[in-house]
Amino acid sequence: MVRPEAGEPPRRCARCGGYEYGGAPACTACRELVDGLVEEAWAIFLRDWDLSGGQEKALAEMVAAEPERHDWRVVDAALDRLVCPDCGDRLARGQAGCPACDLAHGFRYAAIETDRPGVPPGNEHAIRVSVSVVRRPQVTSENEVLVRRLVLPLLLAGFLPTTEEAQRVSALVKKSPPQRRAQLVEDAVETMVEELSRTRRAERAAGSSPTSPDTPAVTRRRSGPGRLR
Repeated sequence: MVRPEAGEPPRRCARCGGYEYGGAPACTACRELVDGLVEEAWAIFLRDWDLSGGQEKALAEMVAAEPERHDWRVVDAALDRLVCPDCGDRLARGQAGCPACDLAHGFRYAAIETDRPGVPPGNEHAIRVSVSVVRRPQVTSENEVLVRRLVLPLLLAGFLPTTEEAQRVSALVKKSPPQRRAQLVEDAVETMVEELSRTRRAERAAGSSPTSPDTPAVTRRRSGPGRLR
């Protein structure tokens, strides 16, 4: 599993037919890809530690105790390795109302978010919020889970909806009948994918790209949960 590069166009999932990552949590293949985003970061993090048997949990406890010192994916992976003392689920992954899970879920947002080179400021924050929602859908409204999961492939490609685009999708969700809601949001996302592709083609034709490896990373920050922008 390798995290998509900014600028790489979304790809279709062979299992669910939607864009990869966007079918989670219902699509097993997409859910594994979303989990892989944090597992890949944890594996890289472990390379810097010479651990003997049984020490991985102690390392996870250390990371969970100081989330402000680590990348958000490392923090999320660490929480996955700890058991909630109240509900017995993975820490921060239990039902809403579990005291320990709710507390850990809030503290996770102290972790570091570093935007990749060439992406709009706030792209990484939007990714981590969407990943959090998709991995703990039971505490979020169905409408937000729907939007977050379908937009996630675009965010991973380096796209960030404008305020107007986010508001348009939000209004679409609120006005659409439940039986048509998913299809209409998918259509809106498809339009954004097409617009992203046109923009990238125009940039290549002009001889520049906002996702060039030479473009510096723009933000490294910690922030609380929020909207796509």
